[in-house]
Amino acid sequence: MATADIRLSIAHQTRFALRLASALASPSPSAAATNAAFSPLSLHVALSLLAAGAGGATRDQLAATLGGSDSTSAAGGLHALSEQVVQVVLADGSGAGGPRVAFADGVFVDASLKLKLAFQEVAVAKYKAETQSVDFQKKAAEAAGQVNSWVEKITTGLIKELLPPGSVDHTTRLVLGNALYFKGAWTKKFDASRTKDSDFHLLDGSPVQAPFMSSTDKQYIASYNDLKVLKLPYLQGGDKRQFSMYILLPEAKDGIWSLAEKLSSEPEFLEKHIPMQKVSVGQFKVPKFKISFGFEASKLLKGLGLQLPFSPEADLSELVDSSEGQNLSVSSIFHKSFVEVNEEGTEAAAASAVTVVLRSLDMPMTPVDFVADHPFLFLIREDMTGVVLFVGHVTNESNLVPKNSEDL
Repeated sequence: MATADIRLSIAHQTRFALRLASALASPSPSAAATNAAFSPLSLHVALSLLAAGAGGATRDQLAATLGGSDSTSAAGGLHALSEQVVQVVLADGSGAGGPRVAFADGVFVDASLKLKLAFQEVAVAKYKAETQSVDFQKKAAEAAGQVNSWVEKITTGLIKELLPPGSVDHTTRLVLGNALYFKGAWTKKFDASRTKDSDFHLLDGSPVQAPFMSSTDKQYIASYNDLKVLKLPYLQGGDKRQFSMYILLPEAKDGIWSLAEKLSSEPEFLEKHIPMQKVSVGQFKVPKFKISFGFEASKLLKGLGLQLPFSPEADLSELVDSSEGQNLSVSSIFHKSFVEVNEEGTEAAAASAVTVVLRSLDMPMTPVDFVADHPFLFLIREDMTGVVLFVGHVTNESNLVPKNSEDL
């Protein structure tokens, strides 16, 4: 796959990420009260793997939602992109002093079925997936436990129960899963002795106490009329990859919903607002935060136009070598993520599982203030390629580790 093709594919993947982030950051009472984080990359790869087992209009709709085109070659493009992402972007860099990255795909198939050879070849060659035979029909709870243990191992224990109780039963035939773990140290760590409690203003304006990190070092900040963007780079390893966290801070205390909408509707918005140089800072305060968040993603994905895989018209006949393959559809897509930001850097993890069932600007010279004391969006991406690993929003510093948000 040529570099230009990869860049276009990544642009489509980023658009998918930001559309999902916007849908997740809707101005509902539950969103306002809950910090959220998810890995669009994890979901994108899981759905791309599903596309390898889909046929006809179902495959085309997956390709259109994920890659911006519904042509037959688009599905092949998804697999080529996933291969690049899995083998290059998500290679572990910790041996050379860079971020520790772990990523894995898994295909768990019922013991009564055999995967189609073509699907298995794509899953193993392009996605580096491991395939496991499990007994969904007679030992569904045990099979779910195997999936959950696999996820917990990849995410070093941060995500313990991706598949909730009862989510897998005797009608389940396959679970496509992936898990992602990222741990990066800031290029310049914050001095923990300077971390102090201060007011964080909620969407309604009321203040709560939160721990803020501060620094007098120059920072990558871009300032606009209604927005400031901070880039916090992570230590690089022995290659050219550069992972960074971006904090997008709207001027308005309740500006994150319109900002999320702008990010989603203007694909170039993020690229145009990335800070390019360091500036002297005046007041500089960034809160520490820890987010654990889970949701069932099928409703959001249907809202983005992905309907067929969940419907009686689903064509997932390329998954398994059996007449049962004609009667498969997706029942649920579970996603969980964890992100912690502190003085040292960031630890983050995410996992997705698709369950398939049988149906019945100008830089100012004066010091710039950056005080993230009200709701903001954040994302973690690899800057060389533009691949977005995590997206989230912080709206409520008094509720640092909320429960799963199942009502989205």
